[in-house]
Amino acid sequence: MPAHEFYDYDAKYRSPESKRLVPAPLNEDETRTGQRLAVDSFKAIGCRGMARVDMFYVGGKFYVNELNTIPGFTPISMYPKLWQATGLSYSQLIDRLIELALEV
Repeated sequence: MPAHEFYDYDAKYRSPESKRLVPAPLNEDETRTGQRLAVDSFKAIGCRGMARVDMFYVGGKFYVNELNTIPGFTPISMYPKLWQATGLSYSQLIDRLIELALEV
């Protein structure tokens, strides 16, 4: 959760007040709805491999903000951090993406 009005570089990477809530504080139904929307959005624009789907959750509704088809991929970037929170290490993530690329 950003602690500043704008979620700029400083707010994202330098501000100790900004907090990452991973997993998001959603119930099971909300989580499934958000996941389904992310997958549907990914497929709708013909994505393959990886993407990060950014959303807002306001008043009980999800709004897709952006599909980032080439998300940041450094060890401090959000994409690998989100996977790490699910138990997938950085090296395991890279291995999986290589496997996906070889399926093409």
